[in-house]
Amino acid sequence: MTTSAVVRVRVPAKINLALCVGPRADDGFHPLGTVFEAVNLFDEVLLWPADEVNLNIVGEGVDAVPVGPENLATKAFALLAARYTLPAPGVHLEIRKSIPVAGGMAGGSADAAATLLAVNEWAGLGMDAEELRSHAAELGSDVPFALLGGVALGTGRGDHVMPIMQRGHHHWVLAFSEGGLSTPAVYGRFDELVPDGRDVDVPDAMIDALAAGDVEHLASTLRNDLQEAALDLRPDLQKILDAGQRAGALAGIVSGSGPTCAFLCRNEDAAVRVSAALVAEPGIVGVRRVHGPVPGAKIIREHA
Repeated sequence: MTTSAVVRVRVPAKINLALCVGPRADDGFHPLGTVFEAVNLFDEVLLWPADEVNLNIVGEGVDAVPVGPENLATKAFALLAARYTLPAPGVHLEIRKSIPVAGGMAGGSADAAATLLAVNEWAGLGMDAEELRSHAAELGSDVPFALLGGVALGTGRGDHVMPIMQRGHHHWVLAFSEGGLSTPAVYGRFDELVPDGRDVDVPDAMIDALAAGDVEHLASTLRNDLQEAALDLRPDLQKILDAGQRAGALAGIVSGSGPTCAFLCRNEDAAVRVSAALVAEPGIVGVRRVHGPVPGAKIIREHA
């Protein structure tokens, strides 16, 4: 148990290589078949004990992040506080954001996962990975994967995750645009455009491409059923996708519910060329080269 020292957790963003969305169920959720990949774009969550729960968020776009009890990191602490005896009545949480806010890369879910791991360490709860993921699934569809990392198949609401065998690394270029997209709004537009939903089976060709380490084959299998809805709400994103393809990306896709656009490149040199071309494109406010897969949420130990 660590009752006074700061616990620091680093947690990655995700890209959905496949996001297969079924029809809206009576409970309001959609069945999903998805393939996640964790990439080296990280948020950090720092935790230390306090008399009450305090949340401080720093980084670009944080004005749009809720800081009250509706914040997913706050919910993660509250969930564990209701179930376990903790060393202090509250904690101070500091979230240092690099994952774009409302960008379709699961930044809020990542912060919730990091908080679960931080509380487990601070309070000495001794939960194993399976127990942590069980709590994570109650917080949101993407939270269990943020703990797991790597490349994984997600089923159910995306909250049941299983690692996928894969070879090699993937080089991506991320293009960030002004403003965010509301995930509920994108799903709502999907329901209007595709009222019967789509098949939620992840393409076998994608699983085969991952196992073979064949990036060109993988590029041909990328799928996002929410992309049509995201483009309907943000038509400007199509110009970004087109620009990335012209610059030499193997494929471009809206990441999750958007608006971040992710471009899969043949290798690092190709990613450098694509990122250089996209910097000058109108409507793009930031470009970042990343690679994956990387591990999920991880405690960062300070070395003397």
